[in-house]
Amino acid sequence: MIQAGKSMLRVRYFANRSPSLQNLRTFATGAKRQKEQKDKNGSVRNASTTTSQPAVAAAAKAEPFLSGTSSVYVESMYENWLKDPNSVHKSWDIYFRNVNRDARPGEAYQRPPSLGGSLSTMPSLPTGPSDLVDGVGKHLSVQALIRGYQTRGHNTAQLDPLGILAADLDHTSPPEIKKETYGLAEEDLEQEFILPHTTMIGGEEKTLKLKEIINRLEKTYCDKIGVEYMFINNREQCDWIREKFETPKIMELSEWEQRLTWERLLRATRFEEFLAKKWTSEKRFGLEGCEMLIPALKTLIDSASEKGVDSIVMGMPHRGRLNVLANVIRKDLDQIFCQFDPKLEPDDEGSGDVKYHLGMSHQRINHVSNRMVTLSLCANPSHLEAVDPVVQGKTKAEQFYRGDSSGEKVMSILMHGDAAFSGQGVVYETFHLSDLPAYSTHGTIHVVVNNQIGFTTDPRHSRSSPYCTDVAMVVKAPIFHVNADDPEAVMYVCKIAAEWRMKYQKDVVIDLVCYRRFGHNEMDEPMFTQPLMYQRIKKHSNVFKQYTDKLKAKGLVDDMTVKTKLDEYEKICENALEKAKTETALQFRHWLDSPWKGFFQDPYGKVDMKVADTGCSEEELNHIGNVFSQCSDVTIHPGLKRVLKSRAEMVANRTVDWALGEAMAFGALLKEGVHVRLSGQDVERGTFSHRHHVLHDQKIDKKTYVPLNDVSENQAKYVVCNSSLSEYGVLGFELGYSMTNPHSLVLWEAQFGDFMNTAQCIIDQFISCGQAKWMRMSGLVLLLPHGYEGMGPEHSSARPERFLQMQNDDPDSFPPYPSDDFEVKQLQDSNWIIMNLTTPANYFHALRRQTALPFRKPLVIFSPKSLLRHPEARSSFDEMLESTKFQRIIPENGPASENPEQTRRLIFCSGKVYYDIKKERDERELTNDVAITRIEQIAPFPFDLVQKEVEKYPYADIHWTQEEHKNMGFYDFCKPRIRTTTNWTRRVHYTGRHPESAPASGSKKSHMHQQQKLLDDAFRKL
Repeated sequence: MIQAGKSMLRVRYFANRSPSLQNLRTFATGAKRQKEQKDKNGSVRNASTTTSQPAVAAAAKAEPFLSGTSSVYVESMYENWLKDPNSVHKSWDIYFRNVNRDARPGEAYQRPPSLGGSLSTMPSLPTGPSDLVDGVGKHLSVQALIRGYQTRGHNTAQLDPLGILAADLDHTSPPEIKKETYGLAEEDLEQEFILPHTTMIGGEEKTLKLKEIINRLEKTYCDKIGVEYMFINNREQCDWIREKFETPKIMELSEWEQRLTWERLLRATRFEEFLAKKWTSEKRFGLEGCEMLIPALKTLIDSASEKGVDSIVMGMPHRGRLNVLANVIRKDLDQIFCQFDPKLEPDDEGSGDVKYHLGMSHQRINHVSNRMVTLSLCANPSHLEAVDPVVQGKTKAEQFYRGDSSGEKVMSILMHGDAAFSGQGVVYETFHLSDLPAYSTHGTIHVVVNNQIGFTTDPRHSRSSPYCTDVAMVVKAPIFHVNADDPEAVMYVCKIAAEWRMKYQKDVVIDLVCYRRFGHNEMDEPMFTQPLMYQRIKKHSNVFKQYTDKLKAKGLVDDMTVKTKLDEYEKICENALEKAKTETALQFRHWLDSPWKGFFQDPYGKVDMKVADTGCSEEELNHIGNVFSQCSDVTIHPGLKRVLKSRAEMVANRTVDWALGEAMAFGALLKEGVHVRLSGQDVERGTFSHRHHVLHDQKIDKKTYVPLNDVSENQAKYVVCNSSLSEYGVLGFELGYSMTNPHSLVLWEAQFGDFMNTAQCIIDQFISCGQAKWMRMSGLVLLLPHGYEGMGPEHSSARPERFLQMQNDDPDSFPPYPSDDFEVKQLQDSNWIIMNLTTPANYFHALRRQTALPFRKPLVIFSPKSLLRHPEARSSFDEMLESTKFQRIIPENGPASENPEQTRRLIFCSGKVYYDIKKERDERELTNDVAITRIEQIAPFPFDLVQKEVEKYPYADIHWTQEEHKNMGFYDFCKPRIRTTTNWTRRVHYTGRHPESAPASGSKKSHMHQQQKLLDDAFRKL
């Protein structure tokens, strides 16, 4: 019975806890009606020493909280209480005592403050019904007001250092933080109220006067920090944040922390002043206006390092990059300063990039934690936010190779601009990777350098959301807005952000609200477009001066200390400048963000030009094929049983199709200890239902089996993972993953090759030119389904012409490589490799060659669709054995090759169209007249092998045949290179579709007509 009483109290307690104004009004109205009814009846009980049980039951009927409760139940509780007051819950004890004290009906019950609170601390019993209504209502109002501050206090926080803009673009004060909204008046300010358990502003105090409650809430939520967290649907996490910000005096820094912050701020400020003084007309995208970024980053690193992190991967846009390199990564200043010398020429291979795009990796002691920490800053182009997924992929890879399954050792920090954070879709794509099992990095700390302007665009014109950080709400990341002119507030927020990330392994955002002292770059004139803002900025002291004055007033620094520290750093910069003047050439290798230790023969990237064998033994092929044909103890779909049976039959017949050839390449690499990762939309099964690398149990949910992880006992791990419906973000992620370890094969497959254009930024800015700009190799493989099969303009072309346009070989110059090393040296000098393959065996060798090369190059494969099941697109084990290798071209091996001087036409082609024209040739009985040569590796172009082919057929007309339109595909790339192999003595004819704007026809009938015309043209005049 006692327990039942407790349960009833709990139910009624929670039912009445809602702080909404509507519930408050309903409660007050009910109480008022009770009062009116009692006044009408004149029901007043007489005092007595002990009240009878029926009287107690009658009194209980007047209690709102006991509405609907059985009188027998109340009488029984009362009888137990008379025998032993301790036998009932404390709330019943107080109720019965009040009834016995002659409390009038409706006044005996006292609401408990919390489930764990003590009723003995409750205020004294109200003296009348109206007092009861007002007392309970005001307590509920105060609770609602506290919640209002927790939810909306950030909207009025003093975040803008200039005092111009409201950070949320709204200068009005929300009604949720006004006492009048809840019926509280001036006379209530001196009244004490019980603090609900949903706030920590009282510390050890259980009650506070209303004016003190408001004062503490204003200081916590409306001062220089604005905290957004009430949208997080996790009580523990919300309570944790409340404790970190609401607890009195918790945000105060020690004297040592204040002094350390000041010294770091001095270096950040002085560095920018030194650059501005020495190179007045150079672009540097300085950090003036947000110098607090440097102490902020260093505090994040300190806090993470103290909790065990020893590797931090960072990404950022160009503003402030030089300062971060100098004062956070601790790059040698002379190496930075020498970049400002316009007379220096690059000494390393490649074009390099501007100084504010380059990255670096450095290992050093963190003096706060006394631990070694590796700091990597990834290179990034001017395409803002493009580096975000790259950093995440690199972080994930480091965590994988180190076995860091919870992110306790490796962490990422991303810096953003305010306009880019809200405007660039890749930010959203990257956030949505944060909790996916195969992509999660267990929490990223995001720091938004909020200049409150995007180039010249006002925030009101650059976003529709109140804050630039609102996109982070999609993953329930807490957002800490902070005024960058308050160093101590910034430091505290950074410590809490690092603690949050380490405790919950979730993303967190710091919105560092600052300003941009100069224009978009140092040559820009911001007064053209923001005159009022920049008039204010000219009069505004920088944060270093403000904080110096504050610490002087506290006695923590004096004029002599300031002068000494400034002079010391000035001397460091001057000495570095003198050293930089002795540099004779730019060394871009100093700017690498993560070199592959042990991969190259020496620091300058020289390699042994030998290529490892890519063939496998018959026994190994059989073993991998048989493993790939099994399903272990998984109950699979009947259709998959047929697939596995077909695989086993192919293995028995020493034959492979596309899927089996791929699996054998993966399996062989895994046995050799090479980690393989395949990612993309629906890659586990394959868009065309051909791969089936993950078998799903048909009866047990989430039970799966990956055969390729059963190849051998000590194999490397195979990771195959369906991605989110993203190309830009996921391709960037896989690029970052591939750059971490050269002993891996990382592949990204587009659902259809057409969709790669959504990731064009990653392809253009990172993959095609990453080695030239940033000296960063990658062996990433792009699988782009490509082929004209009447599926319309969206599912036909992977746009090979775009990739080929970015290839760096010269169409008019035959490469001067020795014949023995032609293939490997040409690959070494190329920026990437582009293929359009026709056989599973060549696909097998192409994948294995990626890790067999003594260097790494990106590989783009225009993978097939119909060829996946084409009966002629099969290969024998004989083409994959130890003595075999990748074929850059596959020459004609039919009757025409036996009498080459009699051959009238030599057709060069690539990919699926080979099977179409071969079938047409055979049906027309032209096998003696027409030779068909397949170019498998389009780029770098196989000049040496093509030259042998054209010389072999001296009297044949040379044709290039393709299924793509003339202004697309491979023709414009291959034609001049074929002519170069003939020393421009022979013409190259075109056979294929006419130029068009769309990549393919949307009509099946039109497609078939074009296809037939293509075949007719290929053999016309023969």
